[in-house]
Amino acid sequence: MTTHSPLFRLEVDSARQPQPASLLMVSLEGFLDAGHVRSTLAEHLLDTLEHEAVARFDTDQLVDYRSRRPLMTFDADHYTAYEQPSLVLYRMVDSAGEPFLLLHGVEPDYRWEGFVEAVRQLCLAFGVRRMVTAHGIPMAVPHTRPVGTTRFASDSSALGDYSPIFGQVKVPSSADTLLHLRLAEAGLLTLGVAVHVPHYLADTQFGDAVVAAADVVMELTGLVLPTADLIAMAGLTRGQIEAELAQHGEAKEVVEGLERSYDRFVEGQRRKSLLAAQAANLPSADEIGAQLEAFLRDPESADPSAPSEESPTLAKDPEGSEDPEGSEGSEGSQDPETSEDGDTRP
Repeated sequence: MTTHSPLFRLEVDSARQPQPASLLMVSLEGFLDAGHVRSTLAEHLLDTLEHEAVARFDTDQLVDYRSRRPLMTFDADHYTAYEQPSLVLYRMVDSAGEPFLLLHGVEPDYRWEGFVEAVRQLCLAFGVRRMVTAHGIPMAVPHTRPVGTTRFASDSSALGDYSPIFGQVKVPSSADTLLHLRLAEAGLLTLGVAVHVPHYLADTQFGDAVVAAADVVMELTGLVLPTADLIAMAGLTRGQIEAELAQHGEAKEVVEGLERSYDRFVEGQRRKSLLAAQAANLPSADEIGAQLEAFLRDPESADPSAPSEESPTLAKDPEGSEDPEGSEGSEGSQDPETSEDGDTRP
């Protein structure tokens, strides 16, 4: 491996070719992470999956110690330990035996562009083609409803049939969002998920959000991650939240208000979906024009409602229709069921 940078040192033999890993997961601590989603997921993967450190960044060049002072241990009459900030690139192996990289540690305060360039060099050395991130964002949603997510990618086709719920906005930047931009400019596919965390749980570990993040990461990347412990932890968290709410009536009223707002939003989205489906069944202006032209050419024989190769079918007047499924109030006219996808919620 011939990769060199003043910002990191390799932990593997530079003379041997590194084992390829096509995916990089980035987990940088220090910026927005409601529900401790980012840090909990990364630490869980390090606790449960096979891994080895392959590169370490020089945090002395990247971290502002005075803005977030590292902890030291004082024992009786002297100092015994210093917790130096770390930023490490690990080679991981998922539950199905597939390798991937995990960049985990403190977010750099300085030299963001230099840091991004160093990560790009490491991606090139290890054959990385995709990057993924996951974090939590506080939202006015209740913990009693399914967890919603916002997904994003440098190529929207990688998101499948996901429908964004946000328009264009300006947001505070972070080192990992700059990675999204610069690595995409370098030709990598970048993927991400922001999990919606109830704002009143933003400063606590919210297990359901961590599970949702793991699920979406697996869906977007094909990784197989261990989630049994996360699911168990989420169940314990829910029990603790309910116990707290039972002791605080005002907090319970807040949650009930959020539930009503949430349900109204979901119903509004459902109605929009029904209207869109109904509109899709209506003939277009060109189809109507073609049928009108056919009628004007031969008003005696042309039937605007009859199917033909020259003219698409127009729906018959419901009052004159003999089709019982087309008549109002029949079983065939009931509104279809619409699934409630967590990705379209607030």
